[in-house]
Amino acid sequence: MRRGASALLTLALLLLLGAVPPARAGLADRIGVTFGLMASEFVKAFQPMDGLVVGVDTDLVYLDLGGEAGAQVGQEFTVYRKGEAFYHPVTQRMLGQFEDLLGWAQVRRVMPQFSEATFVAAEGMTAPRRGDGVRITRGRIKVAVTPVLDLTGAEATDTRRVPFLFATALEGSKRFLVADPLTVSDMFTNGTIRVEEILARPERANRVAKTLDVAGWVVPVLLERGGVTYLDVTWISSITGTALFSRRQPLVRESSAEDQRFPWEPRVED
Repeated sequence: MRRGASALLTLALLLLLGAVPPARAGLADRIGVTFGLMASEFVKAFQPMDGLVVGVDTDLVYLDLGGEAGAQVGQEFTVYRKGEAFYHPVTQRMLGQFEDLLGWAQVRRVMPQFSEATFVAAEGMTAPRRGDGVRITRGRIKVAVTPVLDLTGAEATDTRRVPFLFATALEGSKRFLVADPLTVSDMFTNGTIRVEEILARPERANRVAKTLDVAGWVVPVLLERGGVTYLDVTWISSITGTALFSRRQPLVRESSAEDQRFPWEPRVED
């Protein structure tokens, strides 16, 4: 990119976010640093995994992936069935097999050698059976980050930067692709949907997630307990619109957040 174009882009982003850096770290920076401390747990929950269905009991499926293999409560696996093989037309070497998507398995209990999951069927598909495959894709997982839901009553004005900070952390992990934060924020600003609906109305969370073509929502919430402010981050499935897991951590102090800036932001002393 030419220097002039780069400068214009930087200026546009600064104007858009109102990012004149304060002398002290703002609330958005503190939230960003706090999420940085828990982001690895989200990455760990979505590490690529492959396994098999080893048992079926009505709407429950049992997977051969337990705690020793890295399974965790809240993980969501794709459930598939291998079909007809396909071959190279010249060498006749087998290249792979077709797969039918059966649905999804949402892990709710983990033992050392296996895990128990709720099965959510894809439309028009049959129930899984022993030997069907399950996986968390090796591809990057697309997510959407909502604006912060502030339940502390602080009414801070700089938290609109938070989805951008989350996007930086999640994409930097190489496991996630984040839907354009501007597009997502506009949906909440113009009243298309509210953060409370993402948390409490599965059908709404599901419908808007399909519009954005994302696998899930990342919802940051600020709350206060016993005089301590916490950041609570919840993962909402785009398949069922329900919360699969959340992580909570006390908000870092201002002094710990002073160096948390966007790559294109000037430092405080500039």
